[in-house]
Amino acid sequence: MPQIIPIDDPDDPRIEPYRDVRERDLVGRDGLFIAEGAVVVRSLVASTRYRARSLLLAGKRVEALEPMLAQLPPGTPVYTASQPVLDRIAGFPLHRGILALGEKTAIPTAADLLESCGPVARVAMLFGIGNHDNMGGIFRNAAAFGADAVILDAGCCDPLYRKAIRVSVGATLLVPTARLAAGEDPLVLLDRFGFEAVALSPAGTETLAALTPPRRAALLFGSEGPGLPPALLARARSVRIPMAGGFDSLNVATTSGIVLHHIASGQAALDPA
Repeated sequence: MPQIIPIDDPDDPRIEPYRDVRERDLVGRDGLFIAEGAVVVRSLVASTRYRARSLLLAGKRVEALEPMLAQLPPGTPVYTASQPVLDRIAGFPLHRGILALGEKTAIPTAADLLESCGPVARVAMLFGIGNHDNMGGIFRNAAAFGADAVILDAGCCDPLYRKAIRVSVGATLLVPTARLAAGEDPLVLLDRFGFEAVALSPAGTETLAALTPPRRAALLFGSEGPGLPPALLARARSVRIPMAGGFDSLNVATTSGIVLHHIASGQAALDPA
């Protein structure tokens, strides 16, 4: 078990990264991030791509969390405080009573992730996803349906924003992810590693139900409203999900779940060799 360090003063400099959580969310954390809640913090502790620099717990939660705390690397600080002190540190009532300060341990490139995929694989590639709820929902679906990676363009929001992590139920800490490099052509990159690009759009030329999943599928999702960039859409295989008359679009996170399920189900029958 790590050493438990009691905190009695909300202004204690040792817990400065946890102070005024919501305000700090808005200005950024210089590559660090906050994980909140037992399920999410367990995902952080289990992750091979991120590590917990420290934890801050309500004193009443320590005993129940001992199995997780025992998995922390030696020397990881675990701070505890009473609920009133904890709420003052965070700047709002912290009902879950558990926070962790995380950091990346490795930053793979998109090429790294694509190269590491097996002969049957599925990745999600996101363009301009700026809503943290949608980002978290997409990652949750990616984890649920066994996506090998999620790749983001420069216009996507940070999947390590506290709300995105929370909505994903920790999946943003578990699914491998990378950003496209500046000027990198996503379709050229996908072709280089043998992935077929499947672009989702209400104007797609074929229906999802009729799509035979490629052995290596890259599923392209754009922001709600503008959708995928027209130049990109024109160069990829475009697919639509038919809807009732008078309605032409779904929430992008919902769309990702439907599409990932379809691809995962179809690929399950493929020979991995």
